[in-house]
Amino acid sequence: MSPDELVYLGILAASIPVGFLFRYLSPPVKQGAALLLGLSIAIATCHIHTLHSLVTVIGTWIIIKSSWRHAPALSLTWTFLYLLFFRLVTWFGLPPPTPFANAIQLLLTLKMVSLANEVHSFHTEKKKDVSSFAKSPVIGGLSQEPSLYDILSYSYCYAGIMTGPFFRFQTYVDWLRQPRPQVLPGWVPCLQRLKLVPVYGALFLAVNSVFPLAYVRTEEFLDQNFFFRLFYMIAVFFVFRMRFYAAWCGAEAGCISAGLGCYPEKALSKPGGGPTVNYSPDPTAEEKYDFKTIQNIDCYNTDFCVKVRHGMRYWNMTVQWWLHHYIYPNAPFKAYALRAGWTMFISAYWHGLHVGYYLSFLTIPLCIAAESAMEASVRAKLGPLGQNIFDWVHWFLKMRAYDYMCMGFVLLKASDTINYWMSIYFVMHIIAVCCIIFGRALKMGEREERRGHKEEKREGEKIENVKTGEKTD
Repeated sequence: MSPDELVYLGILAASIPVGFLFRYLSPPVKQGAALLLGLSIAIATCHIHTLHSLVTVIGTWIIIKSSWRHAPALSLTWTFLYLLFFRLVTWFGLPPPTPFANAIQLLLTLKMVSLANEVHSFHTEKKKDVSSFAKSPVIGGLSQEPSLYDILSYSYCYAGIMTGPFFRFQTYVDWLRQPRPQVLPGWVPCLQRLKLVPVYGALFLAVNSVFPLAYVRTEEFLDQNFFFRLFYMIAVFFVFRMRFYAAWCGAEAGCISAGLGCYPEKALSKPGGGPTVNYSPDPTAEEKYDFKTIQNIDCYNTDFCVKVRHGMRYWNMTVQWWLHHYIYPNAPFKAYALRAGWTMFISAYWHGLHVGYYLSFLTIPLCIAAESAMEASVRAKLGPLGQNIFDWVHWFLKMRAYDYMCMGFVLLKASDTINYWMSIYFVMHIIAVCCIIFGRALKMGEREERRGHKEEKREGEKIENVKTGEKTD
């Protein structure tokens, strides 16, 4: 493990026992302590680069205070433009930010855009209440506009400050105002989330030592046979998954120990978004709680869901919620594949400027179009057994597609990514294009067949009409 990875591991490990202590603090003390701890982590790991995140927060606060009506669009523009400056600071003679500063900046960007949308919704609903003299049944809405101190506290809250998960400002406020945090579930769900982390960590270290990523960039790798090169992407994506499974499960455990994102099951919470229905505690019944609001990974479904589009839902789930609510609805396209492409482009930009991100993310819409074409033209016409076989083949290709796209995500450079994909003859791109062509060809054949049936029917009706006329004569 690299020194940076050891620092991440140390912060994650320390956040779990610290979280249980936060359950015993009053709301004001909890808010101040979480801010102080998070800010200390930021300064200790980012040093002077902590100013980047501070400037982003102050800029968002100014936008919210000066124009709440346009805050969602302005905050998105501001934070994403600052991300560009943040990644190009060396062009201006400034020192490059640390990886820790980059991690904080990424999560902070999501938080600031979400906060601006929450404040906008608060003022919009407030105006409706005044005009209609009735309170709107807003789910998970703010009760007041946050102050600068509130925004700073939310931005630098120690929980998930570097690794996520993303959570809304309202989730943060609900955490501060929990009436009896000590009685909320803690140890059991925390240990449940941690039980496989040692397995993920061991598999990550073991497989990574046998299949190092750096080997892909060597001439010796290109001299290996095709099947070895093809298999290598499977091993690389496995290492990639184990690394993030361990990190995100650990990050979730840190939130669970503090009680962050804990809501009654009847609230039907969504990862990132929180409760989706209004709920009220029932004093006569024993309440059941969950931590779905801060769930960032579903390891089983990531590996075993059938479709490419479903695979995205179970990976980095809180960020997927953010993209679905703030980017996808505002895409300048109507077709699903194009809207998905736009969302993936924004996601790639959020991750960084490396071309590998864009090559990977923009392959997803192609895969989605391919699986949609095959489902409509092939699977829909199969019986139960045929559909079961189709789904297993579909799952296998889905995993290979993610293996393939992962290479761009980890190799980063355009030359390295293209060289690898070229070494396996762009196999997944070719399969996806062939599926689209095959699916559309079948559809066109069906249309021609239906058209032929209609023409035959018309001809038959004409002949019948002629015969009927002759009989009448």
